[in-house]
Amino acid sequence: MLKLGIIGTNIITDQMLDAAKTSGRYQLTAVYSRTTKRAKEFGKPYGATQFFDDLESFFDEGDFDVVYIASPNSVHYLQVRLAIENDKFVILEKPAFVNPEEFSRIESLLQAHPKARLVEAARHIHTGLFHESENQLAKMETVEGANFTVMKYSSRYDKVLAGEKPYPNIFTPEFAGGALMDLGVYAVYASVTLFGAPNSVVYFPTMVKSGVDGLGTALLTYDKFSVTLNFGKTANSHLVSEIYGLKDTLVYDSIFDTTKVTYFDANKEAHDLSAKYYENSMVDELNDFANLFENPNDEVQAALYKKWFELARTVNMVMFNLRESADLTFPADNNR
Repeated sequence: MLKLGIIGTNIITDQMLDAAKTSGRYQLTAVYSRTTKRAKEFGKPYGATQFFDDLESFFDEGDFDVVYIASPNSVHYLQVRLAIENDKFVILEKPAFVNPEEFSRIESLLQAHPKARLVEAARHIHTGLFHESENQLAKMETVEGANFTVMKYSSRYDKVLAGEKPYPNIFTPEFAGGALMDLGVYAVYASVTLFGAPNSVVYFPTMVKSGVDGLGTALLTYDKFSVTLNFGKTANSHLVSEIYGLKDTLVYDSIFDTTKVTYFDANKEAHDLSAKYYENSMVDELNDFANLFENPNDEVQAALYKKWFELARTVNMVMFNLRESADLTFPADNNR
């Protein structure tokens, strides 16, 4: 059983802990929050026994092997740095880092701490259905293009519309928020996982008054096709996501929370792909990560880790290039 510490006491952390319970591979022991009161309120129902409001004490005194970080994007770098310096296994919510410079510094730090591991929690690419879609894609004769949509109205946008300050973290540049960073990363991850690094990218954002992109459209260009990404936090979309072959099509009900994938062959006949499915979409990634953490030097696990890390690095670069194309900057970029 892997001992687990957490940074971040929010909805996504609840989902993660529910998935951890389903996996049977983790036990929560330590919680960090801005106040010990909040840490206790959140952690006690999950069986945690250690509670901290000081980050250095959390890492110095906390009894855990793995730390799950689900804090605002702008503080990921500092928190991950502390975790690696303490030789922890790190599960980091996406997007991992604000820019490639942060990623590069962490990569160098990992080389100095060979016992540590860092994985980005891109849950959607670890599910059985996503893997089955990869297998089906490999059988398609050609790819003519793709369209991935991740658009979900955020209740926190109500505060932005009402002018209630301070604005929610996810809608501020100070915390490296916005549609691309929060939801676009799912679409970018899917495209890079399925097709590799694009040759060029461009992003067309729609800005909101808090200073970040509320929604937008990105175009990723490859050798023989392009991928269109639509994502946003200020509107709802019910569009499916699709990969277009010549006469066949691969259809996802959702590219980031997939429950159904259908392959339409050249005769327009539908074939539903099947795989083991968990209602909580974080279970598969947590099982994958547990396999790595329990056997970090195993040849198969080492190869998977290398693959995930290189994927995270590529996604980080694509995300940054998309921001640059739209002249979107964050205060954290000034530390480069």
